[in-house]
Amino acid sequence: MQGMIGKKIGMTRVFNDTGRVIAVTVIKTGNIVEQIKTSEKDGYSSVQLGFDTIAEKKVNKPLLGHFKKNNSQPVKVLKEFKLDNKEEQLVPGKAVGVEAFEGVRFVDVAGTVKGRGFAGTIKKYHFQRGRESHGNTNVRERGSCGANSYPARVLPGLKMSGHWGDEQVTIKKLEVVALDKDAGLLYVKGAVPGRNQGIVYIKKNITK
Repeated sequence: MQGMIGKKIGMTRVFNDTGRVIAVTVIKTGNIVEQIKTSEKDGYSSVQLGFDTIAEKKVNKPLLGHFKKNNSQPVKVLKEFKLDNKEEQLVPGKAVGVEAFEGVRFVDVAGTVKGRGFAGTIKKYHFQRGRESHGNTNVRERGSCGANSYPARVLPGLKMSGHWGDEQVTIKKLEVVALDKDAGLLYVKGAVPGRNQGIVYIKKNITK
C-alpha cells in the first residue's frame, strides 16, 4: 500500500552518523485494514485503512454495519490508499505498522493547518503598512481594490482580508530519517502541517 494514517506527536531532534543535529517531526502510526477493494468488484484496487480504535457505542449504525461486514474494528478515521501491486496480501482486521515505510526515503504528508481566524492582509499576505504621517489614515488597510468605470467591479482572485488557515495542506518530499517499529513511530525531517495530536495522511513519494 502507498500510504497510512498517522497522528502528529510533535518535533524533536536526532543525531545522524556524523553527529549533525537534524530537526524531525514524530508521527505515530499503525493502522487496521478495514476493507479491500478489487477491480472485479469495485472497479479499482485499493485498501481502506482505519486509525484510532473506539468503542462500538460511539459509532453510528451505518458505519458499525460496515465494520461488522468486513470483520474489522470500529475506528475514528478512515482513508483509502492505492496498493503497490495487486498481489499484495492484506486481510480485513489485520494490523499494519510503520514497517510499511521500510526502505522508503521520501514521503508526502497532508494535514489540516492551524486556523488563524479572520486576518487582515498584513498578517495574511505580509502586505506593507501605510505611512503614519501627514494626515494619512490608511495604516493597516488594504487600499484600493477596484477599477474605474470599466470594468466597474472588483476582479476575482485578489488578495484580501478573510479566513486564514484551517485547510488541508500537503508537504511533499519529506525525508524519512528513522523508524521505531516497537513504538510505531515515524521520524521525518522538517515540519509537518497541523497541530500536535492532529491527524495526518502519509503517502510514499514516488516522484523523488
